[in-house]
Parts: sequence; structure tokens; C-alpha cells
Amino acid sequence: MENRRIETQRLILKPITLEDAPAAFVWASDPAVNRYMPYPLHQSIEDTRMWIATLTPDMLEFGFYRKNDGLLIGTGGVGKNEDGVHVLGYNLRQDAWGHGYATEAAQAMLAWAYHSLGVRDFALDHAVLNTASGNVAHKCGFQLVRYGQYSKLDGSETFDAAFYELHLKGDEAYVY
Repeated sequence: MENRRIETQRLILKPITLEDAPAAFVWASDPAVNRYMPYPLHQSIEDTRMWIATLTPDMLEFGFYRKNDGLLIGTGGVGKNEDGVHVLGYNLRQDAWGHGYATEAAQAMLAWAYHSLGVRDFALDHAVLNTASGNVAHKCGFQLVRYGQYSKLDGSETFDAAFYELHLKGDEAYVY
């Protein structure tokens, strides 16, 4: 699991390391990037290092590195939630928004989980106001199943949310 690596047309997805903390801090400390994320805004690079240190292989978390310059532009994963459901998540630094990287990375992680782990069922949720995440969900084939709410981990804010599911049968599984 530690040697997992995915290549797409423009990205390399691989586990993030402590050496990546300065690049990860760029978005982890950005209020715009973290507006709808459940975790707290990182106040120091030490916060980012501590977060990276908590990542374990079973969390199925990837760093998104641009092929053309090697820059870490985001992270995401397909780890299981407390109910055992694989949940797709992703975030990108602001200057990487609007270039299709989130969709490219999301499709690659879904394909990897399907082909490498046999995962066929996925979930995804996002704040209703975060329409960009909704666009990624639709491009990846997710279907809206309900509306609800979620809160930041510290309870400081609650968001109206859209909840999606994706069920792959095999023939429509992504190829990366």
C-alpha cells in the first residue's frame, strides 16, 4: 500500500510525506480553500506536519503532484468512513482551481480503488454552496441521493450539504 502511485495525463498521485509540509501548508492555511472543509485551518506549518504524520496507509490518501513541475497542488483520498463506506474527498490550492485537476485526480482515485482494491461503491458529500465540488461529483458519475448537513470537526460551523453515491458495475469503471 505504501508504494501506491497513480499517473494521469497531468498528475502523479502518491502518498504525501513530511517533506511536503511547506507545499501542503499553502492550501491548509488558506481560508478560501478551507471554507467548507471539516478540519480546522492550519495556523502554522507545524499543524500541517502534525496532520501529515497522522496519515496512515489505510486512509488511502494521495498527494496530487503536477507532472510538469512536480508541485504538490492538493490532496485527496478514497478512505473508509466510520460506516465502512469509501468516501471520495479532495482539495486543491487556489491557483490550481478551474483547470480540471480535481476531476482528473478524482477519476484516477476511483479507478485505482476499483481496479486495485475491488471497491465498487463510493460516497461523496460537499457543502451546497461549494458548487465546484458538485461539478466534480457530476463529472465522475456520482448521483445525488439526498440533502442534509455536516459540521466542522470543532463544531464551529454547520453547512447545508449534498450527499452523493456512485456504484460501479465494472464496465463503466474509469481507466486512468
